[in-house]
Amino acid sequence: MGKQEVSGFEKSRNTEMAAAFPEHAAFLGDLNERVIDLMQPFSDETITDPAFMGSASIKKILPALVPELAYDDLDIKEGASASRLWKEVTLANPAALERDKVYADLVDYCTRDTWAMVAIHKTLMAM
Repeated sequence: MGKQEVSGFEKSRNTEMAAAFPEHAAFLGDLNERVIDLMQPFSDETITDPAFMGSASIKKILPALVPELAYDDLDIKEGASASRLWKEVTLANPAALERDKVYADLVDYCTRDTWAMVAIHKTLMAM
């Protein structure tokens, strides 16, 4: 995804939620006004490092900027797997134990992904 597409994706989801939940439309519209794309300074190479290996992906940026927040210790390590597993346990009817494990792993992955963005932002602000 290009830099425009990344923030556009999140903004589109917020717009969809605003349409579905009009009582939250003002909040979501305000949120969209404040969304910034942390990928931009990496994709346009304003910030670069050989450790990024020419990529603007969080999976390449994070280990270079905030090495203590790697994904190696998680059972789910990347977004495509997270999406696939969520669909499998949500749309199928797996055993409760399996479903609970996948949901817990998804929470761990999403928590790490969110904290990674916070840590990258803090690192950028300190530069």
